[in-house]
Amino acid sequence: MKGLCILGSTGSIGQNTLRVVRSLPGRFRVVGLSAGKNVELLAEQITEFAPEIAVVGAADDIEPLRRLLLAGGYRRPIKVVAGPAGRIEAATWAEVDFVVSASHGITGLEATYEALRAGKQVGLANKETLVAAGELVMRTAQGQGAQLIPIDSEHSALHQCLRSGSVREVERVVLTASGGPFLRTPRQNFDLIAPEQALAHPIWKMGGRITIDSATLMNKGLEVIEAHWLFGLPASRIEVLIHPESTIHSMIEFCDGSIVAQLAVADMRIPIQYALTFPDRIPVNGRRLRLDLGALRELHFEPPDGARFPCLGLARSALEQGGALPCALNAADEVAVEAFLARKIRFTDIPRVIEGVLARTPGVNLGKLEDVFECDREARVRALELLGPGAGLGHSQHLYENKGDD
Repeated sequence: MKGLCILGSTGSIGQNTLRVVRSLPGRFRVVGLSAGKNVELLAEQITEFAPEIAVVGAADDIEPLRRLLLAGGYRRPIKVVAGPAGRIEAATWAEVDFVVSASHGITGLEATYEALRAGKQVGLANKETLVAAGELVMRTAQGQGAQLIPIDSEHSALHQCLRSGSVREVERVVLTASGGPFLRTPRQNFDLIAPEQALAHPIWKMGGRITIDSATLMNKGLEVIEAHWLFGLPASRIEVLIHPESTIHSMIEFCDGSIVAQLAVADMRIPIQYALTFPDRIPVNGRRLRLDLGALRELHFEPPDGARFPCLGLARSALEQGGALPCALNAADEVAVEAFLARKIRFTDIPRVIEGVLARTPGVNLGKLEDVFECDREARVRALELLGPGAGLGHSQHLYENKGDD
């Protein structure tokens, strides 16, 4: 059986990963689980899957977790650790073969990096890992011969399409975007958009930040950066198309004009199972995970409106400039989204804050993890300065309550 460590086990990706594990008895053994403050759900997961090691966000959460386990009658031996060091220990645990990297934000970067350094296979659902430290992470994976398999639906789709040809045969890749809730909203109304409106995604059920990023199209910008590092393609060959049905998750045009597309229902269990069982494909468990081709009457595509969604252009610019810019972009976006959700700024202020931070970020290279974390810290400070007095927000858990990553 393949030993699994799930970073972010209480989040949507983590919970769906465990649903896949349940549906495939005898294939996987859950060795490590890592969460944050949601110790109640973590205790339930431990009771069901009996991992060897569990990680909580802070040392103060260790005893509450142990009390919950004892109260529930759990008596199996388990090591309980906390924080970044705990995540690294779990991700590099000897019996772990495959690490699902689904922790939110930059908190999952270090453990993912160390897992790759240890030669573990990694299923990547954490965008920030490659956005903030793509060159460093990919160099490490290649140097250690560690396999990095994308779990994001768009990059999983590209990974699957590339089984039809090699990267050197690719003319362009196309990432599709639903367009979010404001695809047809008049631009003059964007200043009036409230957080609850932006959180109402028409297709996917996601956490706070990623849902707002979908509304601004920043999520597609981050995915362009990810695709660059995952597949070694320049930004000029990575396109984005609005596809409201969200049926085609990505497609590749090869040099002979052939286009290969991946279609599936909008359910994260499909890319998760693909990553966990790669290079094999096995049947999915559940009829609703199968696409009804007869129900597909029309598929629509259109280019994104750069004036309506400036965050996409900011992400492309950061990738083209390289160095510290993508890391700063990610940090500034997180701070700006948090401020918007807290009703400190308007929806249209999100790209303004990001652009201001990028303009103040030197284009230096990030050669080691310490450089990445320092760039992230400095970008957050600059973003808070741009927000002005009274908007000095700390890292707020409510951003991730819907996703439940930690």
